[in-house]
Amino acid sequence: MINNQKGFTLAESLVVLSIFMILSLVTAISLKPQHAVLEDAAFFTQLKADLYYAQNYAISHQHEVSVVFIPSEYKYYMFLRTEVPPIVERTYSTNINLTVGTLPFYFKFLQDGNVNKFGSFVIHTQKKDYLLTVLIGKGRFYVTEK
Repeated sequence: MINNQKGFTLAESLVVLSIFMILSLVTAISLKPQHAVLEDAAFFTQLKADLYYAQNYAISHQHEVSVVFIPSEYKYYMFLRTEVPPIVERTYSTNINLTVGTLPFYFKFLQDGNVNKFGSFVIHTQKKDYLLTVLIGKGRFYVTEK
């Protein structure tokens, strides 16, 4: 008598399922640290773009543009006057914290693109600390790893 069954035994199926689950777990664990790195990169890219936008807006519209960070609410704003809606309003991750340095959380881009205050403040992320520095003259700024 020939036994011609086509299929897998329960043990074979469990072995394959176990291997699949182990590979899935290893992949999920290895992606978690990448999430923090990508979150940091996205924050800094957006922040730089918003600061450049505020500076260009000040120059092109010949108005002062205020930049305000509110660390307790994880937000920053860029506006012309307080009674009108902001030109930029962003929230950022609760994994990012700001600490005042020589630059307060409030400064302005003047009509010529310069800033009214200069200095730096610290940005703490899950992995690293960064220093946002605003330079005197022409309103240039940069972010460096601390």
